[in-house]
Amino acid sequence: MDTRFDELIDFPSMQTFKVMGLAKPELPDLVVECLQAHAPGEYAPKVRPSSKGNYHAVSISVKVTSKEHMETIYTELAKIDIVRVVL
Repeated sequence: MDTRFDELIDFPSMQTFKVMGLAKPELPDLVVECLQAHAPGEYAPKVRPSSKGNYHAVSISVKVTSKEHMETIYTELAKIDIVRVVL
């Protein structure tokens, strides 16, 4: 992944990640588990269901320390089986 995060963001910085995935109860736990591996901390995910209830959006704020750190988090969150989009 070759992004321009370093040109747009001053690190370290708090960034909110939005993870859209299948509406399964384990989605928030899987997101937090992934984040704990790459950015340990206390997390309070906010979960919102889609209008039809097929998907959930999990919003979570994370302290990122560099461009590479942010890219790693995006990549690892996208690897979760029930995740469809990471914003």
